[in-house]
Amino acid sequence: MTILEDAKKGIITDEMKAVAKAEGVTEDFIRRGMAQGRIVIPISPYRDVKLCGIGQGLRTKVNCSIGTSSDIVDVEMEVKKAKEGARAGADTLMELSTGGDFYDIRRRVVEATPLSVGSVPLYQAFIEAARKDGAVIHLKEDDLFRITEEQAKLGTNFMAIHTGINTETVKRLQNQGRHGGLCSRGGAFLVAWMLHNKKENPLYSEFDYLCEILKEHEVTLSTGNGMRAGAVHDATDRAQVQELIINAELGDKAHEQGIQVIVEGPGHVPLDQIETNVKLMKSLSGNKPFYMLGPIVTDIAPGYDDRVAAIGAAISSMHGADFICYVTPAEHLALPTVEDVYEGVMSSRIAAHIGDMIKLGKTERDKEMGHARRDLDWDTQFALAMDPERARKIRSERMPADRDACTMCGDYCALKIVHDYIKKRD
Repeated sequence: MTILEDAKKGIITDEMKAVAKAEGVTEDFIRRGMAQGRIVIPISPYRDVKLCGIGQGLRTKVNCSIGTSSDIVDVEMEVKKAKEGARAGADTLMELSTGGDFYDIRRRVVEATPLSVGSVPLYQAFIEAARKDGAVIHLKEDDLFRITEEQAKLGTNFMAIHTGINTETVKRLQNQGRHGGLCSRGGAFLVAWMLHNKKENPLYSEFDYLCEILKEHEVTLSTGNGMRAGAVHDATDRAQVQELIINAELGDKAHEQGIQVIVEGPGHVPLDQIETNVKLMKSLSGNKPFYMLGPIVTDIAPGYDDRVAAIGAAISSMHGADFICYVTPAEHLALPTVEDVYEGVMSSRIAAHIGDMIKLGKTERDKEMGHARRDLDWDTQFALAMDPERARKIRSERMPADRDACTMCGDYCALKIVHDYIKKRD
């Protein structure tokens, strides 16, 4: 029996108790949320993980993605990235390698982190087909399911699986044209395979078989967003919405079978369409947890896309997104470094908190920071900071003569002037 089936039967598990305590909600709130499909707790029978509740009424979570490429295969660096993502405060990790020994890399990364680990099994399946037979179009359908099961047995907690791409979705894509093309690697693999072989997507046509595998190994299904926009001018187009409709229907089907479900959302979205995307997804999916990829809200800031995505993520969270996939400064440019991973996680964590201030009314920490700044209480300011180490470092490198103030204002610190004047009056 899966954890979801426990929730439907009214059973509160240890995992539900742990998440309830961490989130400051009742245990039955978590159980009911899971039973109704509004909350998930990714777990695995093959490894213990740092439990993470994702969904309605809970803190917005941040995912950190790592992985090799065909150009750079450095397993030690990817292990360092996994550890750095956790140090920066990521809630989950996705291992998305496209180069090297897939099994060894995934095993090493899973062993290196306490976080729930996600994957996209079709990357490995299509790339192995290309290595063996010369092109991704030669993929054998059974290999998609074999690799999904193999990755599950390594302790993968959730998987992005492109179930919503079918012949109808592809027609929408072909008929409309796009300014930014098809930016999803998984989407591109599947579309090329389907058009060449004149076949339906096996992840769609054999969805029941896929569900058998996911249920047996207690994997949370994250319905992949293969038709997401790669440019803001393509946001919320027909292909994306068509895929969302199918994913919402399949998400209901998986949930009925005892499988936890997350629904993924778009990548490049202008500010005025974010609320629409969140509400449309929530409405169609029955309020399942929404995994927002970014979103990127302008296309002309390469090198700063972690900040661009943070703006979009804060608004997404505010309107109800439950799960944010981080973006690093290297997005659209290069494979991220260890430093890029840290910066990306921090930017997304800040964005998630900003959204939670509105969505969940979580403002107490900000109030405490205001009081600490008013009182020139530096130790409390550092304790409340999202990155205490960086805050301390910046201050220590530019320490003022007057230790109460900072070198921004020096002798003319507004807070100190008013504080000293009031103190003299007293």
